Amino acid sequence: MDLTPLYLSAKLALISTFILLSIAAPLTYWLVYSPVRGKYLIESLIGLPLVLPPTVLGFFLLIVMGPEGLFGRPWENLTGSALVFTFTGIVIAAMAHSLPYAFQPLKTAFERVDRRLLESAYVLGCSKWAAFFRVVLPNTINGLGAAAILAFAHTMGEFGVILMVGGSIPGETRVASIAIYEYVEALRYREAWLLSLALVAISYLVLLAVNLLNRKGAHDA
Repeated sequence: MDLTPLYLSAKLALISTFILLSIAAPLTYWLVYSPVRGKYLIESLIGLPLVLPPTVLGFFLLIVMGPEGLFGRPWENLTGSALVFTFTGIVIAAMAHSLPYAFQPLKTAFERVDRRLLESAYVLGCSKWAAFFRVVLPNTINGLGAAAILAFAHTMGEFGVILMVGGSIPGETRVASIAIYEYVEALRYREAWLLSLALVAISYLVLLAVNLLNRKGAHDA
């Protein structure tokens, strides 16, 4: 059996999760600890992928990232290559779709940090961003872990958004979920079974890790 789709899924999940956390953690910190006007509007926008059909989100991303799109045209002018139907394109699409899965655990973890710790940090001369790195992040390791695990798992099983933005290019954008769909269409059930079982095993390990983090967080509290 060709394991390339599974490898691509894991590569996509790892890269998109790492970049996503680098963006989601500061964004969440800003929303939780800053007096942002219209905060609920921003949070609703972040959570929109939770309720939108993946094909709808994928369609809008395809337009925005296309050759004439808001991001697609500058990218092509800068790099000389298209953004859609590439691995880079599906990384961006996966991040957009998985953002709420990282944001919600981070928000919950950040809100649990004792505000007195932050006030003490400010009194000692820490800036807001220094407090983020020295106080908030060290006290929200479990939340960061849960956000990373959920974003990783969600990306591993993503289908609709990836198919819309990346298509099914072998070795480039043909991830495991797309390969399973194509195997079933071609009546190649053995390959579909094997890939599906691999994703089931990965999903189970991910849920096990989340439950262990939640238990550890409950004991620490």
